[in-house]
Amino acid sequence: MFAPRTTPWSLVALFTAGYLAPYLLPTTVGRLDSGLPLSATQAGAVGSALLLSSAAAGFVLASRVERIGARTLARIGLALALIGYGGAALTTTVPAVVAGAVLGGFGSGTATTVAATLIAGQRDPHRASTAGLLTVSALAGAVYLTVPHLGPGHGLPLAAIALTALVVWPLTGRLPAGVPAARTRQHKARLPHARSGLVLAAAMLCWSLAQNSLWGVSGRIGLDQAHLSEATVGAVFAVALGAGLTGVLAAGALGARLGRAVPIGAGTVLIAGCITLSASSSDLTSFATGEIAWNTMYPVVLSYLIGLAASLDPRGRWAVLVGSASSLGTAAGPLTGSVLSAQAGFPVMGAILAAGLLVIAVPMTAVALHTGGRPLLPGAIRRRGGHPAALVAAATGTPSGAVPEIGAPEQPVVEIPVEAAAIPTQRAYDKAGPRQAGASPGSGAL
Repeated sequence: MFAPRTTPWSLVALFTAGYLAPYLLPTTVGRLDSGLPLSATQAGAVGSALLLSSAAAGFVLASRVERIGARTLARIGLALALIGYGGAALTTTVPAVVAGAVLGGFGSGTATTVAATLIAGQRDPHRASTAGLLTVSALAGAVYLTVPHLGPGHGLPLAAIALTALVVWPLTGRLPAGVPAARTRQHKARLPHARSGLVLAAAMLCWSLAQNSLWGVSGRIGLDQAHLSEATVGAVFAVALGAGLTGVLAAGALGARLGRAVPIGAGTVLIAGCITLSASSSDLTSFATGEIAWNTMYPVVLSYLIGLAASLDPRGRWAVLVGSASSLGTAAGPLTGSVLSAQAGFPVMGAILAAGLLVIAVPMTAVALHTGGRPLLPGAIRRRGGHPAALVAAATGTPSGAVPEIGAPEQPVVEIPVEAAAIPTQRAYDKAGPRQAGASPGSGAL
């Protein structure tokens, strides 16, 4: 019997603490602009510095999680997030706010690095990443609904991230002190799928750049172009993130039925259309439609991209490196969006970002088609009436190539009738020795 799959909630909580800062980017940048003596471009630059620090943590620590230990490194990351974001929330001095945001960003990146490494080692990485995206979307939605009613000031979004790190800290005791022994034995192994990993990392940098160029200025689009109040914009973001929960649930339910190529390729094309609509919106209806549709599709595609990166290396190195490349794009997003919108306007910015997404959808889809990786959902490949084939392979040490790739149809079991044995009883056998001339098997000596 096989034990039911369980969700590693301590890992999901760490994932949430690491990913919350990018999810709160619009309100963080908007509050820095309105609450401090900073221009919109300068506030976007602070947001970019925060996310750049997060990306730097991933590149620095990608190969050191095993050496330092997952639990220790997670606690260090959460402590840095608490000190950095908390300090930035409590001061109004611009240099101190920038320093705290950068320190907190490194802490968020550290937590994300540990989470990505451990998720890659899960039997079902897509399930864990989907649960993490579900949790961070719900938490960010609650923050967007709450913050506008708590008063002005730049510190509220930063304080929310710091408090999340504080709440998650006790749960790190359930994380492993290191990594599974089977993976530490491979510490000298080279990175597998090097070409696919590099292509995916480069594409993810551009993909995240396009997403966060819009996300970083979405608040300004709602306030300045659609002429909405901050409370209305916050409500739209909360509903959009709620729709994102639906998207994440749909991704979890869909699993491996369509493989990874279709959700990644077709989903990116749909996101491009949503970005165009949102960036050109001029009223509540168009703004809400674009943001809600976009936030529904974004986590769906992201969950498959995380699963694809995790499948390239069970030690999690590609998951961390691809995630860090994504963070670089995320870091450049607010500044890129601010510059493009200032120079060309929001609609033209949206058209440029959408065109870029259509281009990079091609290499991402190609990687998903070329690299099957591990099954997205082990239980999706079943022998009729038996246990999941992928689970059997994992339990018996069958090479990964022996398990059907993602998207392969379920193979029917063909029953082959076997005739009764030609020699029904043991008496038909004689002593071993030379065969007599003309003797047939079973009629004399063998």
